[in-house]
Amino acid sequence: MNRKQWLVLAGAIALEVTATLALRAAIDDPWWAVLAVAGYAGAFVGLSVLLRLGAPIGVVYGIWAAAGVALTAVIASAIFGEPFTFTIGFGIALVIAGVVLVETGHEKPAVGPAVELADQHADQSKQTVEEIR
Repeated sequence: MNRKQWLVLAGAIALEVTATLALRAAIDDPWWAVLAVAGYAGAFVGLSVLLRLGAPIGVVYGIWAAAGVALTAVIASAIFGEPFTFTIGFGIALVIAGVVLVETGHEKPAVGPAVELADQHADQSKQTVEEIR
């Protein structure tokens, strides 16, 4: 992913975390629900922009979801006093490890025989067109 894609992804993550925390705050004050709806809408717009920029959906969604889970758990613990146990921390570490595996699995595939055959056919077609001229 390039710099622009990372910036859009960071914005989508921030909006999603903000929306989730606002949803929790809406339990006590319903007006927070407005921020929750706006945040989720903005996060999904950000995700769609990333896809239009050519970012792979498996990587983008994995990072977005993992970062959202981790940040929401940590911030909710600080703001709302929700528990943050060893088990929660271990679960977050497993999610992050899974995202790293998904991202590293998106290496460019080696050129296979079908691609080589298509390239040869294209070269032959160009030669034939030049011979006709």
